Amino acid sequence: MEIKTALYLIPVNISNAPINDTLPAGNLDILRQLHHLIVENVRTARRFLKRCDPAFDISAVTFYELNRHTDLSQVGAYLEPLRRGEPMGVMSEAGCPAVADPGSLPVSIAQREGLRVIPLVGPSSILMALMASGFNGQGFSFNGYLPIDGKEREKRLRELENLSRKHDMTQIFIETPYRNNRMVSCLASVLHPDTMVCVACDITDPEKEVIKTLPASRWKNNKQDFDKRPAIFLIYCGKSMKG
Repeated sequence: MEIKTALYLIPVNISNAPINDTLPAGNLDILRQLHHLIVENVRTARRFLKRCDPAFDISAVTFYELNRHTDLSQVGAYLEPLRRGEPMGVMSEAGCPAVADPGSLPVSIAQREGLRVIPLVGPSSILMALMASGFNGQGFSFNGYLPIDGKEREKRLRELENLSRKHDMTQIFIETPYRNNRMVSCLASVLHPDTMVCVACDITDPEKEVIKTLPASRWKNNKQDFDKRPAIFLIYCGKSMKG
């Protein structure tokens, strides 16, 4: 079936799990009909397409890179094919585009110009971690990266803890993977002993996935090595855990 003219938001797998286990088959049908893709890195985008289908005709695709080196004033020009009536796609390096991802910029431009945007189904480590944490899923906030400086990070953690307690909200954040173990130690030492902490690591990976919720005090003796692994951190000290 021929696809509609739209900007398609294409999720990418977040682990080494088989593609069919994490992405709907319909996504590939759409991908095969897209000849213009906005991506973070052309090399990894090509690798993903070949993993989806070894016979994928990559030579028929024009790639537009959007990352920290991109001149953002040029991103609007990326959407010229869409303005002409050709469908386009936006892909993240992993997970859902435009969520904790630079892909939100072309989406914003498309919305502003009244161009159709269609999000596709796929894995989001943020939402999957929240689902498995046992924390409040009706009130939550994603806070991106916390400060690198030790004192600033501790201050921010206490702020998030207070927000969780005051508004009954789950607070979610991420860390650079090689600092994950330090983050776990920081959570254990800074937060109130009864504040609940969830660490969700290698989500969807059938061999490596770990999603564990414990009081902050019990993370002090953590023996697991989370460094150099994709992880999501969640804290909660509201009412839902007491029901």
